[in-house]
Amino acid sequence: MVTVVSADGTDIPVREEGSGPAILMVHPGLDDGSRSKKLAAILAQRFRVLRLHRRQYRLDLKSKGVPCSVGQEAEDVLAVARAVDGPVLLYGHSSGAVVSLEALAAAPPSSFAGAVIFEPPAMIEPPPVGEGGEVLTRARAAIAAGHPAKAMRIFTRRGVGLPWWQATLMGTVAGTVPHLRKYVPCQIDDLEAIQQLGVRLDTYARITVPTVLLGGDRSPDNLAERLDVLKRVLPHSERVVMPKRDHSADLRAPADVARVVETLADKVLPR
Repeated sequence: MVTVVSADGTDIPVREEGSGPAILMVHPGLDDGSRSKKLAAILAQRFRVLRLHRRQYRLDLKSKGVPCSVGQEAEDVLAVARAVDGPVLLYGHSSGAVVSLEALAAAPPSSFAGAVIFEPPAMIEPPPVGEGGEVLTRARAAIAAGHPAKAMRIFTRRGVGLPWWQATLMGTVAGTVPHLRKYVPCQIDDLEAIQQLGVRLDTYARITVPTVLLGGDRSPDNLAERLDVLKRVLPHSERVVMPKRDHSADLRAPADVARVVETLADKVLPR
């Protein structure tokens, strides 16, 4: 584990493995960066892999009552990229992909060689009046009542759009597995931060690096729709769909995700 200091002085813990051209991974929600260890291990056979621990999921910072914006997390990504000697390929998954989009849009042209953006829940239109706030209110009420599993069911069903059976399963798992349970409040904070960020398509249109917009054909339709919209906006983007895969492909089929990342890396990173 190494530490990089962000623009506001916050320490950023970063796991580092492998050697060679650098790939920077920005993890999804309900995690501290460890979820991507299988994917990272595959990539580390050929590349230097960096996995930061997002501040939205830093319990030591949350205990101080410090709010966290997507913009702050994007600054953390940029700080890690600056600490790397040479060009970086950026990989972001789910809410980590939204953070990655913000970092790409804010970065100097030389910061990143390319990016793989895996199913970001980026806002492509304002939510219906009251809908976003209602999900947050119900989820936070469930957490306050000591029911994190219910909070995750509300989030995954109403916020993500998963089928009820899948939302129920994910809620049960998140509510009973200690490593996941402790991050449920952070996941709801993450949702609120993305809602506060709003629609940023005009900003993302400024991203000029080669970008793969990655998805699975078994993921929720709303995630595919967001990728399709981003494809029309990002000038140098490519849509890649993994057959028989969903939002958890990084866990269930890390070799498939690694293949996509490696393909782009071989095109844009020096050897």
